[in-house]
Amino acid sequence: MNHSPHTKQTVYLNGEFIPMADSKISTQDRGFLFGDGVYEVIPVYNGQLFSFQEHLQRLKNSLNAVSIQNPLSDTQWLDILNNLIQKHPWKDQYIYLQVTRGIQMQRDHLPADNLTPTVYAYTNPLKPVPEHIIKHGIRVITLEDIRWLKCDIKAITLLPNVMMKLAAKAQQADDAILISREGYITEGTASNAFIVKNGTIITPPNGQKLLPGITRLVIERIANSHKIPLIEQDITEQDLAQADEIWLSSSTKEALPVTTLNGHAVGTGKPGAIWHKIKTFYQEHKQAFIEGKS
Repeated sequence: MNHSPHTKQTVYLNGEFIPMADSKISTQDRGFLFGDGVYEVIPVYNGQLFSFQEHLQRLKNSLNAVSIQNPLSDTQWLDILNNLIQKHPWKDQYIYLQVTRGIQMQRDHLPADNLTPTVYAYTNPLKPVPEHIIKHGIRVITLEDIRWLKCDIKAITLLPNVMMKLAAKAQQADDAILISREGYITEGTASNAFIVKNGTIITPPNGQKLLPGITRLVIERIANSHKIPLIEQDITEQDLAQADEIWLSSSTKEALPVTTLNGHAVGTGKPGAIWHKIKTFYQEHKQAFIEGKS
C-alpha cells in the first residue's frame, strides 16, 4: 500500500493532536459553507516561531474584525504551536493555523450566538527559495484587483486570489501584482509588493486594500536599521512600469525579485542591487534570531 507523505503528519484540531489523515470537520462548519474564518501563516526557523507576537496580534485583529471570539489565550496558542513544531522533524517549518466561526447545523448567513470556533493548525517543511529564482527572479503580470474591500483581514475566503493566480499561470507568469479600482498597486496574490526607484524602496501604505504583512514589517525594520531609504506611498501602474526593481514578500518566500513585468524586463532584467542587500541583511537578521540575539 502506498502511503501519502501527509499520513505521518500530526495536526491540531479542537484540542487534540491527531494524524493529518484522520482529521475531519463537520460539513456544517461555517468555514466550509461560507468561508467564515481567518488564518495565519508563521515561519519557523531552527524550531523557533519567527515574529510570533506580530503574527499573533494580526490573528487577533482579524478575529476581532469579523467578530469571532479568540478561542485561546496567548500562552495556549504558544504551547499548541510549539508542541506541533516538536512533533515534526524539520528544522525549518511553516505553520498554517485557521479559526472558523464553528459549526451551525442550520445553514444561515446570520451566525447563531455563542458558536464554538473551530481551531485547526498544521505544519510543513519550509524549503529554501530555489536557486534559479534567486539568480533569475520571477515573472509577474498586472491584474485588476477583484477581491473584497477588507483585505487587511486575513480571511480564508481566497477564491479571487486563486482565480488571479490561475490567470497569471495562463499567461506563463509566476504571479500577479494587483491594481485597485483607483489605479494603484495593492499587493500580489499572496504577498506584499515593493518597488525601488533611484535607491529608495517604496511600498504601498497599510490600509483596508492590503494585508499588513509581517515580512513587509521585518523588511521595513531592516531597511531602517541599515539606513536604506524606505517610504510608504501609493504606487501607480506607471511607477511600477518604470521601477528599477520590484519585489514580492511573504512569510514563506521572504522577498522575491521580480525581473519580468507584463513581458518586459524590470530594470536590468536581473535581481537588483538593493534586493541583494536586503536579502543579505534578512539572512543576518534570521541568524541573529536563531542565536537569540534579536
